[in-house]
Amino acid sequence: MFVKVNGIRLYVDVEGSGLVPDGPRMRQKPTLILLHGGPGADHSIYKPAFSTLSDIAQIIYYDHRGCGRSEDGPRESWTLAQWGDDVKGLCDALGIEKPIVLGTSFGGFVAQSYATRYPEHAAKLILISTAAKVDFPTIYAAFERFGGTKAGAAAKAYWSNPSDGTRQIYREICVPLYTPRARGPAEWLPRLISRNETGVRFNGPNNEQGRFDFRAALANLNYPVLVMGGEDDPIMPIAFSETIAGSLPPEHLRFERFAGCGHGIVPDDPERTLEVLRNFILADA
Repeated sequence: MFVKVNGIRLYVDVEGSGLVPDGPRMRQKPTLILLHGGPGADHSIYKPAFSTLSDIAQIIYYDHRGCGRSEDGPRESWTLAQWGDDVKGLCDALGIEKPIVLGTSFGGFVAQSYATRYPEHAAKLILISTAAKVDFPTIYAAFERFGGTKAGAAAKAYWSNPSDGTRQIYREICVPLYTPRARGPAEWLPRLISRNETGVRFNGPNNEQGRFDFRAALANLNYPVLVMGGEDDPIMPIAFSETIAGSLPPEHLRFERFAGCGHGIVPDDPERTLEVLRNFILADA
């Protein structure tokens, strides 16, 4: 379905009931909002793995503006400020209060934009394989370490100069390094809607990806935050997760490292990842 948010239509999907029978009463489950990576991808990255959480939470999937099935809006609005405002706007449109907001990779940038712009709005925050500040030389070195000089060169070519051509080479050489332990073929990749223009506009040190910095603002968050990262992640190296963890109030932080996992900790270690998520969602519920 489509929901009008901040002047455009966002594609939204819902899994699981919000209210469930519990003996003589109706019990409300928490709402889990999933912010997908990219930019330019869509929410299908989360399916079907996250369906297993629908017994404990109502899950809201959606595509960011300029991504997937959602409308573009003005391209000048493809900014973290607007994407963060869209999270709040979607909650307002759907009547969602105190959500648990989960962002992976680029979705983690959006989640931090939302959380730092509306620090009292969420109940909990989950940041997976993402960064508060991107350091590109660290990314180039990680790709060379995990994939050799060819991967390092392809990563540097794309991220330093995003274009359709460099993005295609990067996708062929570097994306397979995202999930070194995944079981079976990457079924999510062919069904993904990939909007190159959104990534090309946002990515790289000379675009907004090179300018944003949430490190100082994260110190103001006053609710539980779960940070998760793979120790063999080439695109969002574990050092980025360590920086996020070090920027958050320690009394609200839970930091989980995943040995032998890459950018996709769910396909690389689905049992542990989903167990950690389930425990965090249920904590003090």
